[in-house]
Amino acid sequence: MTESIDKSKRKQFGNRFLKNDDDVFKHNAWDNVEWNEAQEIQALSQVCAHVKTKMPSEKAADLEDNADEYWNKFYSVHQEKCWLFTEFPEITSLKNEKPSFILEVGCGVGNSVFPILAHCVDSNVHVYCCDFSSNAIKILKENSEYNNEHCTAFVCDITSDEWNPPFALESLDVILLVFVLSAVQPEKLKHVVGQFYKYLKPGGMVLFRDYGRYDMAQLRFKEGRCISENYYSRGDGTLVHFFTQDDVQQLFLGAGFEQVQNMVDRRMQVNRGKQLKMYRVWIQCKYKKPIL
Repeated sequence: MTESIDKSKRKQFGNRFLKNDDDVFKHNAWDNVEWNEAQEIQALSQVCAHVKTKMPSEKAADLEDNADEYWNKFYSVHQEKCWLFTEFPEITSLKNEKPSFILEVGCGVGNSVFPILAHCVDSNVHVYCCDFSSNAIKILKENSEYNNEHCTAFVCDITSDEWNPPFALESLDVILLVFVLSAVQPEKLKHVVGQFYKYLKPGGMVLFRDYGRYDMAQLRFKEGRCISENYYSRGDGTLVHFFTQDDVQQLFLGAGFEQVQNMVDRRMQVNRGKQLKMYRVWIQCKYKKPIL
C-alpha cells in the first residue's frame, strides 16, 4: 500500500468507527474497518480460485467488443439517482470569476452531474459529461434538470485513439472519475490516463474513486466470470476491474501526474436482519497535472 489513512483523512469518509465488536449490528455500516490476516488470506484464496476457472476467451472477446450494447441495457434499467458524492471539495470550490470546466467521465444518467449543476447554478462553471452508452446520455439529456447553457453531455469511447470532444486541449480544471476506470480493459488504461493528462490544464486535478482489490463484489463472483487477473464480467455483461493503490499510482505517475492523495477506504455494511457483515473496499485518489 502506498499510503495509510490517518485520522485527519478519515473525516472525509465518515465518523462511525467500530470500537467494540459487540456493537457491530447496531448500525447499517461502519467506516474504515481494518481487516485481520485471516480475512486477507481468505480473500486471496477466493481470487486465486477465480483465475483457475477463467471465462472462455471467445466469450470474453465478445463482451469487450460489444461493451456499448451491455452498458446501454444496464442504463435502461438503472436510471434512479442513488449516489451523491461528497468526497471531493475541489469541485465545489470552483467559483472563480474566470470560467471553470469540469469533465465527468462515465457520467451514466447524471447521478453526480445534476448535484454539481445544482451547486454551481450561480457560478461560472460549465460541466462536460460523457459516457460510452448512448442510452445513458439520452436519458441524461431528457432529465428536466439538464441545461445546455451550463452542461454539455456527449457520447465518448475513452479508449479510442481520438476523442474529438467539445473542449480544447489543456482546458479542463477537474476530471471526475467515479467507478469508471474499472470498466476499461486493463491494457487500455495507460492510453486513457494519457488522454486525461492532455486535456487538463496545468494545475488541473483528476479525482478518482473506484473498486479496490478484494471488494465484496469481487469475492462474490462465481466460476467462469473471471477474464483475467482481477478483471471480470458481471451477469449483465458489463465488465469490472479491481484496483490496488499501487495499480492506480503507477498509472497516473507514469502519465506524468503528481500524486496528491492515494488511499483505501474499507467499509463494513451490515444486514442487521440476517446478521451478515459485508466488506466494501474502495480506492480514492487525487492526481494533479504539474505546473511547468
